[in-house]
Amino acid sequence: MDTKQAYNLWASQYDTNDNKTRDLEAHALRESLADIQFKTCLEVGCGTGKNTLWFQERADYITAIDLSEEMMAKARQKISSSRVLFKQADITKEWTFQDGLYDLVSFSLVLEHIDDLDHIFDQVAKSMHPNGHVYIGELHPFKQYVGSKARFDTENGTEVLECFNHHISDFIQSAKKYGLVVADINEYFDDDNRNGIPRILTIILKKV
Repeated sequence: MDTKQAYNLWASQYDTNDNKTRDLEAHALRESLADIQFKTCLEVGCGTGKNTLWFQERADYITAIDLSEEMMAKARQKISSSRVLFKQADITKEWTFQDGLYDLVSFSLVLEHIDDLDHIFDQVAKSMHPNGHVYIGELHPFKQYVGSKARFDTENGTEVLECFNHHISDFIQSAKKYGLVVADINEYFDDDNRNGIPRILTIILKKV
């Protein structure tokens, strides 16, 4: 099952399943972006709108995109603001879904499903205002190294999504090729226990 099909199937239970990665990433995003000002936002991987609800309180305009129509349908049920425009899109293709340039581009649990980071960061840089920011929130590579992947249970068993391992340096070096440099980096742990393996990696990039 490809990624789009999997998320379409997952959509009906995504908000209600016990999901530590989903919940901790939502916390990490809010903490990471608390002091960053932005009027326009391109939210890549809006899913069921868990972060879109927060973005609409902060930004004047949001373009919220997702590969999965079913996930986005859940988001539309929650959000009816004229400041949020939902679009279905495949970010591995040429980006034609932008509405001008953005102050912030965000990725929440998206890039683990993308093989070619260079294409993504090239398109991101073309979509941003100078001095704009990029937020990346991902399952930590350390979790991937021990076998963790996005997965959910179905009546036919556990569905494991296709994921690609990206080391921390992969994100940083690929982004740097397109004028995106690290402004901040952080790690988030289950129950804030820093003796364990971090669950979430966040990277804030800035366009220079």
